[in-house]
Amino acid sequence: MEQALIQDWTDSQVILRSGEERNVKYRVFKDGGVLYQEICEADGAPIHTLEMPEGVRLDQKSYEVMLRYVLLDVVAA
Repeated sequence: MEQALIQDWTDSQVILRSGEERNVKYRVFKDGGVLYQEICEADGAPIHTLEMPEGVRLDQKSYEVMLRYVLLDVVAA
């Protein structure tokens, strides 16, 4: 299937539990009927790709919430 870009690469500074900040970038794309958020380090090194839950699709504020969740609970675990 062909991918459709929903949101191009966006720089984000995420505050972690320790008060430190992590500079990352993410994009949102659709592949078939599934929406994904791809997260990378600021230098482009891949971190994680997340299938977006139904309730947060196409809501830009939710993308930032999911980004922080992934960095705190998925990647750090």
